[in-house]
Amino acid sequence: MLYALHEMQHALLAPWNVWAKTHHELFSHPFSLLAYAPGAKRVAASADLMHRLTKRYDKPEFGLDHTVIDGAEVALTERVAVSKPFCRLLHFERAATRNDPVVLLVAPLSGHFATLLRDTVRALLPDHEVYITDWADAKLVPISEGAFHLDDYVDYVREFIRHLGPAVHVISVCQPTVPVLAAVALMAADGETVQPRTMTMMGGPIDARRSPTAVTNLALKHPLSWFDRRLIQRVPAKYPGFMRRVYPGFLQHAGFVAMNPDRHADAHWDYYLHLVAGDGDSADSHRRFYDEYNAVLDMPAEYYLDTIRTVFQEFALAQGTMRVRGQPVRPDAVTKTALLTIEGALDDISGNGQTEAAQALCSGIPAKRREHYLVPNVGHYGIFSGRKWREAIAPRIREFIRRHA
Repeated sequence: MLYALHEMQHALLAPWNVWAKTHHELFSHPFSLLAYAPGAKRVAASADLMHRLTKRYDKPEFGLDHTVIDGAEVALTERVAVSKPFCRLLHFERAATRNDPVVLLVAPLSGHFATLLRDTVRALLPDHEVYITDWADAKLVPISEGAFHLDDYVDYVREFIRHLGPAVHVISVCQPTVPVLAAVALMAADGETVQPRTMTMMGGPIDARRSPTAVTNLALKHPLSWFDRRLIQRVPAKYPGFMRRVYPGFLQHAGFVAMNPDRHADAHWDYYLHLVAGDGDSADSHRRFYDEYNAVLDMPAEYYLDTIRTVFQEFALAQGTMRVRGQPVRPDAVTKTALLTIEGALDDISGNGQTEAAQALCSGIPAKRREHYLVPNVGHYGIFSGRKWREAIAPRIREFIRRHA
């Protein structure tokens, strides 16, 4: 019912959205006489802000058409390497013949699209052959494709690793650190010939008991039935995934904003002031961030509830009780894969020590092949995007991969 009410609200706001967009153009276009009226900039700025607050944000494009290798611009082609019902494995194919390490970048399935890692991909491309998991919006997956559990996520990761071969290096950001470690551990325990050369884990809840954050506290505050009853909805009839149980993107987005409401309110007020002052660069920066931040997807209900229970309530991986399709997950079985864990000192989503916990769990990896990096003055998003990512973290990963390749 809540999902249907959300769709109704969006339909009711649609005329206001069109009105706001029209007024913004009338009071800002250089060929419009209204643009030269007193107070026109304030009217245009108010209309633009209202338009952005009431619009629907579609899945963004990666928009990466080139990279720079050895000082020369090289064209990129985005290709689908593997297509699954709930995920596509994308390859950013470079128009250059190089023997660079192959990287599987496992993006989070936690509300935002894989394009949130655009800056991550951009920094890796000059020195690596990059593949990324592009998770599907569950409301677009027909219910005939069946359910998608945390175990299925692990299976997908294992399949993608096998597809890319034994020379692959795996990088997981935030949420996928747990299923990626589970996948690699199971492949090692089974003695598979294809195992990653390295795995880099960045800002993820390997052991969410350490430095608990609002995410962990919320999961412990309520039983699993509360999440099922309060957050899980059926997809409305207008979408291909009609009747699929999902954790809707609009509820996730409300949760994101609720974590830092003052920061978002200030950002939108500053955006209005930038528009009035004619500061186009600052306004464009705001648009780029929120075009990505406001674009959210629906998560399969089974996967979301499995994650809450396994990762944030039972701490199963850290406790040694995690199972995938009945098989125990033993991180100490990993011996061939080098491990790099990265945390931001100011991370308020995955607290300090949560990712580092993988170091002790993967006791089968020799100490000389394990490394931890705590990045000072960096929050959660700064681990994989922004200046610190480009100047300090990406070079560290590049050097680690080459040392163990």
